Amino acid sequence: MFVSIITITYNAELYLENTILSIIQQTSQDFEYIIIDGNSKDNTLNIIKKYENHISKYISEPDKGIYDAMNKGIQLAKGDFVWFMNAGDTIFEKNTLENIQKIFQKNPTTDVFYGDAWYIDLAGKNLGKKSEITPMLLPKNLKYQDFGMGLLVCHQAILVKREISPLYDLTHKYSADIDWVIKATKQAKNITHTHQILTTYRQGGFSRKHLYNSLKDRYKILAKHFGFWQNLYNHFRILMRSLYFIATKKRTY
Repeated sequence: MFVSIITITYNAELYLENTILSIIQQTSQDFEYIIIDGNSKDNTLNIIKKYENHISKYISEPDKGIYDAMNKGIQLAKGDFVWFMNAGDTIFEKNTLENIQKIFQKNPTTDVFYGDAWYIDLAGKNLGKKSEITPMLLPKNLKYQDFGMGLLVCHQAILVKREISPLYDLTHKYSADIDWVIKATKQAKNITHTHQILTTYRQGGFSRKHLYNSLKDRYKILAKHFGFWQNLYNHFRILMRSLYFIATKKRTY
């Protein structure tokens, strides 16, 4: 199981080095590492060059946004699976990739692996597991229909077989990640829960900075995949789930 780990970055000198170190220090080295930089104006490129002996490929050039950069990463990838670990995010532990590859040995027909994410804030303060600090439980047996209730699996906590990985739809400028995950899991015949935390996710990324537009874009994406009435019903359930969580601190589907 050879993995293409892809990092998208732009002006991320404060966070990029930790991301790189979490990848190149993995106990398994059965991966290629690709960095797509959007022509950063800070010290990002110097950090990349500092570790270029550990980086399989990198480019630094203007792009049309984060999802265009992600498409460049997919198009360069040669691995069996693609895994996005963007600037500011880190692989959770040094043996995380090795553990996933051991699971693959027992489940060689897997098309998608998924797991939990550990949230931190911009200052690096621990917030906890996504499945414990948000209203959303991590599905035990993930299927694409589950995403009708939102992005239940963190984008950095899912590995997709490259041959079924779609390109990101650039018409969705704010929430193309959930569209990508739905398309990938629709095509997947075998989805495997790793029962592990796969990533440390730093909150405050692109979607959160553009929250209103992201929510509008997400609504359109979910309507496209699940239909108007089902999407309307699902959003009513999302609202009820959020209110229940606020009142009880208990998670539910």
